[in-house]
Amino acid sequence: MKTKKWAVDRGRTVQSLAQFISRFLKLDANEQLFIYVNQSFAPSPDQDVGVLFDVSTYKPVLITHYCNVLCT
Repeated sequence: MKTKKWAVDRGRTVQSLAQFISRFLKLDANEQLFIYVNQSFAPSPDQDVGVLFDVSTYKPVLITHYCNVLCT
């Protein structure tokens, strides 16, 4: 991704974030995408981004990373 920083609504879920990234990267349906916060844990898909931001130690940003895996 060329864009490194994105503004995300607090009410969005991790699942909606993953769907956005999958569409942005044009991933195939058989590729899984994993989201990690601070490279330490994978939040549940129904977790709100705002809650993760509130507990983040790197204010004023929420640092996330992603990894995609081709499932055959």
